[in-house]
Amino acid sequence: MSSWRLLLTRPAEDCAALAQTLAECGVFSSSLPLLEIEPLALDAEQRGRVVRLDRYCAVIVVSKPAARLGLAQLDRYWPQPPQQAWFTVGAASAQILEDHGLQVHYPRTGDDSEALLQLPALHDAIHRPDARVLIMRGEGGRELLAERLAEQGASVDYLELYRRCLPVYPPSILQQRIEAERLNGLVVSSGQGFEHLQQLAGDDWPQVARLPLFVPSPRVAAQARAAGALNVIDCRGANAAALMAALQETPAPAL
Repeated sequence: MSSWRLLLTRPAEDCAALAQTLAECGVFSSSLPLLEIEPLALDAEQRGRVVRLDRYCAVIVVSKPAARLGLAQLDRYWPQPPQQAWFTVGAASAQILEDHGLQVHYPRTGDDSEALLQLPALHDAIHRPDARVLIMRGEGGRELLAERLAEQGASVDYLELYRRCLPVYPPSILQQRIEAERLNGLVVSSGQGFEHLQQLAGDDWPQVARLPLFVPSPRVAAQARAAGALNVIDCRGANAAALMAALQETPAPAL
């Protein structure tokens, strides 16, 4: 596993935490954050969804930024949160909410919408007349959740709390970093992270696409393969443990 030399592309804070975990296991990494979180101001309709949070039988939080920013809104309007079921896609987002005193359900295997939709607790929460679900998320994303919940008779609203931007980098920085630091693997944590990777690669994408690419879910794996990535490894999770397991199971290419 120590033969891997990885490019990390998560937001800067998450890159730092993952880099430390990898270093403790002897894995070299280089951070190039491709997702910058920009909080959004809530309009009157969005604020109304927070004020009337108690009308939702379930709240789904799809990411760590959504958890942090959602809690900030919760604190403004709800000194004591209303009683309803809370859900997250992964353990890291759940921990943020649990630290705030909320009881959270999340899939124990697989950090993706598909795994969340299989949770019995979610089925129980929406199995009622006129079920309403609030999804806290970034601007655009995870439409699958709303579609599947609507198929089960639930009404879905979004609370869009932030947008993910691609930081400004000099041209060709991606290929230059790969060559200068002899990187032999890439890590992305979401579909948008992959889109930004391909966008930043530009004309160098055919070369970048040859490197092993570690992704968090079957959905992102299919997206990457459709875009021409030649060696995609589905970690079945976006957390450090899932990546470490995938690294152990995948031989590193020779440098």
